[in-house]
Amino acid sequence: MTTLNLMVGGPAAALPTDWPQLAGDWVGVDRGTLRLLKAGITPVLAVGDFDSLTPAERVTVAAAVAELHTAPAEKDETDTEMAVRLALAAGATRVRLIGATGGRLDHLLANLFLATQPRFAADAARIELLDRQNRVRFFTAGSHQLQPDSTYRYLGIVPLTAIAHLTITGAKYPLHDWSSQTPFAWASNEFVDATPVVISWTQGTVAVIESNDRIGQTRDN
Repeated sequence: MTTLNLMVGGPAAALPTDWPQLAGDWVGVDRGTLRLLKAGITPVLAVGDFDSLTPAERVTVAAAVAELHTAPAEKDETDTEMAVRLALAAGATRVRLIGATGGRLDHLLANLFLATQPRFAADAARIELLDRQNRVRFFTAGSHQLQPDSTYRYLGIVPLTAIAHLTITGAKYPLHDWSSQTPFAWASNEFVDATPVVISWTQGTVAVIESNDRIGQTRDN
């Protein structure tokens, strides 16, 4: 599997604790490029309008990164969308967004709904968001088996579009043949021991969000 990790410019506090050790090559997205360089990581390419960098920081990025894809600040896609487009075109089998959550809510929503865009819909399963508390994956209509991961306690099944005949089996809270014309979040579900969870539906795009509490919990409610 070829993984490209896209470092976006979200708050450092939301980054995975061990993010420099993640497998795969790195892509810098705007100010995220500078974050990589400061961590001793040289990205294989950098993308963006770089309007969040000072002139001196732009010189540093240009000198360090061999492949730059620049764009004007006023354009029809965000820097993150541009980076995802280029990563998918490069043949990455997984495009993992780091630093794409936290901070501005409009940025978070743009990144969460990215997989619903027609140009990315066919590749939704190749896109993933990862931060300190959450892993977000995207799935299109069909049947999908989710394996338990001890890293995460909670399981959110979140239709991002109109959904038809959503069924959840094997989870703590099952669901049978549910449809909606608007997005909805089935939050705080859980795996049951080592039992896989199966989700199926016939229309729509779903975000699967695995998460943990920030502070942790020592007993069930």
